[in-house]
Amino acid sequence: MMKRNNAAGFRMANALLLTIVLPAALLSGCGNSGKREAREDDNSNVLYVYNWGEYIDPDVIGEFEEETGYKVVYDVFETNEVMYPKIAADPSQYDVICPSDYMIERMAQSDLLSELDFDAMPNASANIGKDYWEMSRAFDPENKYSVPYTWGTVGILYNTTMVDGEIDSWDVLWDPAYNDNILMQDSVRDLFMVAEKKLGYSLNTTDKKELEEARDLLIQEKPLVQAYVVDEVRDKMISGEAAIGVIYSGEAEYTREENEDLAYCVPKEGTNVWIDSWVITKQSRHKKAAAAWIDYMCRGDVALKNFEYIYYSTPNTAAMELMDEETLSNEVLFPDVSKLQGLEAYKYLGTDADRLYYNLWKEIKSS
Repeated sequence: MMKRNNAAGFRMANALLLTIVLPAALLSGCGNSGKREAREDDNSNVLYVYNWGEYIDPDVIGEFEEETGYKVVYDVFETNEVMYPKIAADPSQYDVICPSDYMIERMAQSDLLSELDFDAMPNASANIGKDYWEMSRAFDPENKYSVPYTWGTVGILYNTTMVDGEIDSWDVLWDPAYNDNILMQDSVRDLFMVAEKKLGYSLNTTDKKELEEARDLLIQEKPLVQAYVVDEVRDKMISGEAAIGVIYSGEAEYTREENEDLAYCVPKEGTNVWIDSWVITKQSRHKKAAAAWIDYMCRGDVALKNFEYIYYSTPNTAAMELMDEETLSNEVLFPDVSKLQGLEAYKYLGTDADRLYYNLWKEIKSS
């Protein structure tokens, strides 16, 4: 089984960039192309797709083209915050996109998304598990704009030879016994999420007092932290340079295969459960092709192929039926979410809340 995890580094960097602080140079575009030249509106055989880097098996694109007759123009982005202003500037540039939960909510609020025609994508209705539709309601309340593609959790990766017993709580990140052996995420929302959950608050809180309490807790932890990093968590944990790190589940599974001493847990206080989903832009010029793309991605064999390439958890039950028991019983990739407490998806909090989070984050980093 081939496992590709480049997308994880992009995904973990995602929350680091807030729209209010993006350099102007990033607003002009990213991925494989800059601003797209004008296209022929009547070319019904072309589909413009915008996705994360290394987030699909390349063979799937060619197979989709061969089977459907559509020609795919495929570009990639590195963060939601780079993707959004590009689409906001010209929603007709792309037909189908794969944003994350909270960004889907923002795009819907900005009237950038088309309501989906589920009659044109029967595989979505048939093969995406009920639990994942329910999770999606946190950012798409009526399940009318998005179809889940991948999902996962944020948790604690730890080296069993360097810690005392099993870990099940965010509390360990404040344990002086692990001074200079703790890796934290260098991203605003992920950093605050840890403190918010430890304090018993929602990871979507906008209450200034709660956020200041979280800030104070993170400043208290700071002397114990070896580094605030992004995808370096993976590399440092594999090489044994740290005992504990906050990480995404897909990355965690990759590290566990590289270093058998590593274990992963979802803390009992709760965490972020994230979902990346397919959406169709409101000004898409090729909605029929876009629906065909989403329907194809939801086919069981295709979803399995993508899972085996990127190794991020799939919400596709038809793909799960094709997996072996060892894969399905992997609790890092496929935890029983009904047994996990305090799971929340990130919501778009608005520019005022973004600014508050960012200012408090700067206070932590400068303390």
